[in-house]
Amino acid sequence: MTTVSWVGLEVDSSETCTVSEFEDGVWVESTVTASFGECIYSLRADEHWNFRSLTIQIGSRKLEIEFDGTLWKVDGLERHDLYPAREVDIAVSPMSNTLPIRRLGLTIGERAAITTAYIAVPELSVQAHPQSYTRLTDHTYRYESRSSSYQNVITVDDFGLVVSYPGAFARASR
Repeated sequence: MTTVSWVGLEVDSSETCTVSEFEDGVWVESTVTASFGECIYSLRADEHWNFRSLTIQIGSRKLEIEFDGTLWKVDGLERHDLYPAREVDIAVSPMSNTLPIRRLGLTIGERAAITTAYIAVPELSVQAHPQSYTRLTDHTYRYESRSSSYQNVITVDDFGLVVSYPGAFARASR
C-alpha cells in the first residue's frame, strides 16, 4: 500500500490517495478537496493496470463508470463513443497519469497514442479524449493532448506516481 498527497497548482486543491496492489488487481481510494467541495473516488484496475471501474462522489452527486475491456458503461448506460478509450482521466487528479504509464510499460524513447474517458470535475461529465505519452527517461514522460496543442513533461517516482506535473500538480511534502 502506498499513500501519496498532491496539491493542485492550476486549480487550488489537495488530494490524498492510497494505492493498493494485490495479486488480482489495483485499488485506489482518494479524496480531492477543492473550492467545489470534496471529490471522493474509488478506482479499480486489474493486475496489469487495465482500468475496470470508477465511482466518484461529490456531495450527493455520484458517477459510476465500468469497463470490461470492450464495453464502457456510464451510470449503467452503454457509451459507444468511449470505445477507443482504455482508461479514465479524472481532471482533478494526477493519479490518472499512473494508469497509462503503468499499463503501457513504455521503454525510453517509445511513444503511445491512447484515448481516455475524460471526466470533467465538478461537472461529472465524460467524453473521449485522445492523448499520447512518450517516455523520455526512467522517470519522465511527455504527455500530449492529441486534440489540442497542450503538452507537458511529467516526472514520476519508481511506482509511476506523479512527483511533478508543471503548472498542474505537485507532490505534497509529508
